[in-house]
Amino acid sequence: MKRNQRQQKSRSGWIIQLYTIFLLVCLTITANAHVGSSGVIVQKKAGKYQLLIQVNPPDVVPGTAKVTVFVEQGRVSSLGARPIYFNSGDKGAPTHDVLVPVGTNQYEADVWLMSSGSSSVEISIDGPDGKQQVVVPVAAVATALREMPAGTGWGLAAMGLLLIVMLITIIGASNADGVVVPGQSAVAGLRRRRVTGMGVGLVVVALMLTGWRSWWNSTAEAYRTEQLYRALPINASVRVADAQRQLTIQVDTTGFANDWQKRRNLSYVLPDHGKLMHLFLIRTPNLDAFAHLHPNRRDTLHYDAALPALPGGKYLLYADVVYRNGFAETLTDTVDVPSLKISAEAAAAVKPSDPDDSWLVTEPMGVKAASVNVPHLDNDMVVCGKPGASTKLEDGSSIVWMDKKSQVLEAGKLYNLKFAVADAQGKAAPLEPYLGMGGHAAILRSDGTVYIHLHPVGTYSMAAEGSLVGRISDTARTFQYPDAVKFRDSIDTYIAKLKTLPEAEKNKLLMAGIPAMNHTMKTNNMVEFPYAFPRAGHYRIWVQVKRNGRVLTGVFDTQVNEPLL
Repeated sequence: MKRNQRQQKSRSGWIIQLYTIFLLVCLTITANAHVGSSGVIVQKKAGKYQLLIQVNPPDVVPGTAKVTVFVEQGRVSSLGARPIYFNSGDKGAPTHDVLVPVGTNQYEADVWLMSSGSSSVEISIDGPDGKQQVVVPVAAVATALREMPAGTGWGLAAMGLLLIVMLITIIGASNADGVVVPGQSAVAGLRRRRVTGMGVGLVVVALMLTGWRSWWNSTAEAYRTEQLYRALPINASVRVADAQRQLTIQVDTTGFANDWQKRRNLSYVLPDHGKLMHLFLIRTPNLDAFAHLHPNRRDTLHYDAALPALPGGKYLLYADVVYRNGFAETLTDTVDVPSLKISAEAAAAVKPSDPDDSWLVTEPMGVKAASVNVPHLDNDMVVCGKPGASTKLEDGSSIVWMDKKSQVLEAGKLYNLKFAVADAQGKAAPLEPYLGMGGHAAILRSDGTVYIHLHPVGTYSMAAEGSLVGRISDTARTFQYPDAVKFRDSIDTYIAKLKTLPEAEKNKLLMAGIPAMNHTMKTNNMVEFPYAFPRAGHYRIWVQVKRNGRVLTGVFDTQVNEPLL
């Protein structure tokens, strides 16, 4: 009996050790499974501090967001970061994690995002120049499914099989530790009880594994259908009426009733830079026609815009919207634009739906002789009238890409893209605000898989920031949405009023809600955009500025390679 007990204890010890190894392996897998993306980049002043902040959210949730802060101005003693969700607000947020220095004026930390939804990362700053807070809007959404490495899977399967065999053996041995039935030999009785116990253990373990597999499959399916982010589907179409092409965007509400992932608070769309929607159209595959439009909201599900004098063809469509909870989303589709044969006078007479709409038809991305229909870069650094380091604008001025580090850039590296405008005589040409900002930019990978709408303050939405900052200042744990119809009508009234204001008054109103940057210049002729290209490839950049009441668009191409190890 004592011998059997010692064997049982020995087997139990082995199981505990193997289970501990199993947990360590699983935790290691979890820790290494999350990879960053281009994330959110913010350049902002807060009191005497100026910071450049990069947040790379996880592509699976729960997961850790990597927060990097570059202190460009100010004396900092400590930095902290914490996630704050719109739904829970400040009261439901955890304490700050400390950012550790990793270089000269560079700090980093990993911040856990535990659930999906509209969120932000609050950066707390402390030092001789005072205490400040900066809020960075972040969309905490799962965008990827992770596969377990094959080697790890086989290793875990082998350990699991060993555990099962040992567990069944222990159950059989435990069942044999008893009184022998009278009339039977001791050996035969022990053997029979051991076999019976092992059979019962096998059935129990099989039932447990079946239940576990069912739970695992249902959990994986719930993640795939409920947590994995899917953009709001839209249907874009163009119709011709009275020699005018009208673009219509209709929100696809199919499945709203039984699929919460597709639902959106469509009545609670916020204006960003005074527009409910920023729409970009780029003709594919040569990216030679571009439009930045601002459709009007006809009703909750429909947006309309008159198309400018764009050539016919297939266009990639990217529409940026921001919701009341601070969640910013890009809606995508492709649309066929029919060619319209009208006179030059009729084309010139076409009025855009919004006075801030702009467009440009330029040369396509070049084609190598041995690579038909494959976009690539021109090798010239300066080619007048073509995408390069300098391009001519429609008013005769030029826009120049300043401080470009090299002809080929690196993926994942943070750049400050600087562009300066010079008049026909080569002198600095002052710029006017465009939608309350010094300029706008759109960046697109040649295959359309990477797109970003850039601002001088970063890659985030100022409307989202305002919404999240307001929510943080609210002491309530839960947010109560206002009446949907009244909210939508008030926003439409505000948009209509903006269109009637003089340009200077409108820009003053818009700039009041946008953080100012310290880009000191003798002549305001330069615009800067912080950005990190997320992937290698060929990119086209459209830079938009405003002079003499006219929106001007410059085009630049660049190649991005993976960083050298």
